[in-house]
Amino acid sequence: MRVFGIERDSIVDGPGIRTVIFCQGCPWQCEGCHNPKSWDFEGGTEYTVEQLVEQVFSNPLLSGVTLSGGEPFCQAGELAQLVQKVKARGLDVWCYSGYTFEQLVDLASKDKDTHQLLQQLDVLVDGPFLIAKKDLNLLFRGSQNQRLIDVQNTLKNGKIVLFDEKNLQW
Repeated sequence: MRVFGIERDSIVDGPGIRTVIFCQGCPWQCEGCHNPKSWDFEGGTEYTVEQLVEQVFSNPLLSGVTLSGGEPFCQAGELAQLVQKVKARGLDVWCYSGYTFEQLVDLASKDKDTHQLLQQLDVLVDGPFLIAKKDLNLLFRGSQNQRLIDVQNTLKNGKIVLFDEKNLQW
């Protein structure tokens, strides 16, 4: 799979200490994107799932993994394999996507890789970054249209359940 970059020890892309995998390739190309060099689907560096697993588990203090972009769902098959290994070790997984949750559910009904990745996520930060709705006071997201969705509770309840920011322990 193609990766734009890997950030170790992030504290801004989800709670706790996280490894962030920035995927290469993005169809959204949002105005004001903080990673415009990640847009090119031919750019970045090739990694195997096993190489990414090694990167993730090299940090014993890790709380979780965050998938960002580019657009992670453009490489859903490989990421679903990675997430399965991460979850088996007890780490949580957050994902940033330009797709809304509703769009991903529709896509997942037609694409098994999208289905497998979505089913394993803990939190989805959904929707494109909109510069007109940029808000630097938001926790873990850049614009007001983006939601922090508790994916597991949403799937269980059949309706959107937002991640409860108040339960975070710092």
